[in-house]
Amino acid sequence: MKIRSRLLVALLGLAIFSACKKDIEDTVLAPSIKMANETAAINGKVNEAITLKANNTLGNQISQEWLVNTELKSNTGLLEFTPAKSGVYTIDYRATNSAGRYTFKYVLTVAVPEVTTTIASNLYVTTLFEFAPSAGQFMNEAGWGNQESGKSIEGKKTTPGISLGAFGGYAVYGFDHTVINQPEKEDVIVYGNAIASLSEPGVVWVMQDENGNRKPDDIWYELAGSEVGKAGYVRDYSVTYTRPIPPTLSVSWKDSKGNTGIVRQSFHKYNHYPLWITADEFTRTGTLLPSDGIKGSISAPLAFGYADNTAGGTDKVDIANAIDKHGKKIVLKGIDFIKVQTGIMADLSILGELSTEVTGIADISLIK
Repeated sequence: MKIRSRLLVALLGLAIFSACKKDIEDTVLAPSIKMANETAAINGKVNEAITLKANNTLGNQISQEWLVNTELKSNTGLLEFTPAKSGVYTIDYRATNSAGRYTFKYVLTVAVPEVTTTIASNLYVTTLFEFAPSAGQFMNEAGWGNQESGKSIEGKKTTPGISLGAFGGYAVYGFDHTVINQPEKEDVIVYGNAIASLSEPGVVWVMQDENGNRKPDDIWYELAGSEVGKAGYVRDYSVTYTRPIPPTLSVSWKDSKGNTGIVRQSFHKYNHYPLWITADEFTRTGTLLPSDGIKGSISAPLAFGYADNTAGGTDKVDIANAIDKHGKKIVLKGIDFIKVQTGIMADLSILGELSTEVTGIADISLIK
């Protein structure tokens, strides 16, 4: 009897132990994560990979995901991410199971790449990326207006330089270093050939090399001059030019407001339509500046902030005046690329069309 009772007790205890063990085994524990880097604010560089790791301290079953600016990048405990351009990135890690959730947020700051100045740095722009003038009296003419003209100011100041033609014509250049935005100072000088009674203002645009590829494929910012917000100042204004037949005749144009006109053939007998453009029409878009200072062949200079504007041909501009497409001020540490674009559509009577000319572009900080 005693043996039978003891056996019963033993079997009962084993049953209770097995049941408790099964309950423990069936218990789901919430994620317990140890981040390899527990600093939320981190820094990185363009085109350099960063590695972040989350360690599952329990080794239990969990679902994991890493999101960079809300885009899923990994479903494991490891994230390897290479920022393609500068900016601020939000990196979210999440671990979940039926018992709970764990989250961690990083803020990754990637600075704009900077090419520092050396003793070998050129004070002038060194690389022409695009020469895209509009119709004009100097087009196709050796010196001011053929395709080779765009390269004439690489690495130097020279006359003749380049003629950008009527409204919207432009040229894009790069420096061999980053031009730093100097506090309370003008940063770049654009040389032109303006005289007291003949200003041909060009709008200046700048770009920083956000993706570090040394190409002007990031965001252009207008350098706000004295005319921003005034009557006659229009952003995203465009003009379409049509090839004349025969090609030596004046070039007709139509703008985005429905106005029409011609770029008259002047005493220059070259074709006014750029002959390297194979299409029968082309469009230039940019910022239109007020033209109320133009009377016949007289074009009064604007107050400040534009190329080919000041008598003597030395126009200084400040990177601190950069604005975005909404007109909002943008803080730039420096710039790598610059674009100059004719800003007024006007006929200057006997002098022909108003066309911005550029004979050099330089980093003021390197001028000795």
